[in-house]
Amino acid sequence: MANLKELSKKGKTLASGHRACAGCTFPIILRQVLAAADTPLVCGSATGCMEVTTTIFPYTSWKTPFIHSAFENAAATISGVEAAYSSLTRQGKYDKEVKFITFGGDGGTYDIGLQSLSGAMERGHNMLYVCYNNEAYMNTGIQRSSATPKGAETTTTPIGKARQGKQQYKKDLTAIMVAHNIPYVAQAAPSHWNDLITKVQKALAVDGPAFINVLMPCRLGWSFQPQYGMQMARDAVNSCYWPLYEVENGVYKINSKPKEKLPIAEFLKKQTKFRHMFKPGNEDKLADLQAEVDRRWEALLKREAMG
Repeated sequence: MANLKELSKKGKTLASGHRACAGCTFPIILRQVLAAADTPLVCGSATGCMEVTTTIFPYTSWKTPFIHSAFENAAATISGVEAAYSSLTRQGKYDKEVKFITFGGDGGTYDIGLQSLSGAMERGHNMLYVCYNNEAYMNTGIQRSSATPKGAETTTTPIGKARQGKQQYKKDLTAIMVAHNIPYVAQAAPSHWNDLITKVQKALAVDGPAFINVLMPCRLGWSFQPQYGMQMARDAVNSCYWPLYEVENGVYKINSKPKEKLPIAEFLKKQTKFRHMFKPGNEDKLADLQAEVDRRWEALLKREAMG
């Protein structure tokens, strides 16, 4: 487990002055991820909220070497840097240990950058990919992505007479990464800081690629008061909407099992994108989403039991 005293000695890993929204949870996620590393890092990021708010020219909040890639190729970019590093170390031209981390939002990870991510994982590059998942294209106007949950209102899945939000269930990208047979895959949330930091440490320690999917409550797209970001993340975990688990060399382990499972309605009602689901006549939509959360949770419990 992560040692809080030791982590506090590292000081700020992300400089203040970034332009993220008040109450945004990505700076918390980023600081936790960067604090977990004990070796120098090279970081990359796809275009997205994290990139545009931390690297407004001529300023940067990053205290590591940082590479901004296009939406679709962040994983390819850092896999190329890692390959160059591996070549230089084999030739004896470089002898320092360096770790590589790529960041991408759900748009640049689940959708536009999926082929780049899949290729990097399949080739076996020694790198960690962190998806900060706010469940839509928040940076460009709150459009739906394949990470957007069923029923959610976005600018491209509006509420109307014909349709009530997004019609499809969200993609299970974590399972897709597990199917790549890579050494380490996990889901995490910033509310559970020790769990997230420990998972990053494990991911950086493996020999080969690793992937961590981190839920990122979004002030803009989820529309909650700035002080409630961590509570939103806790509710997602405690309702089993966003289970915390890891898969090490194919073996599943659930990291948090709520003693009293929170009804999904308690998580959804705090977000304006689901307000229509609480209107009379939409009870079936709420029940449908609860059933899907239950189904995925039971399937995860069975995978863990299988060892």
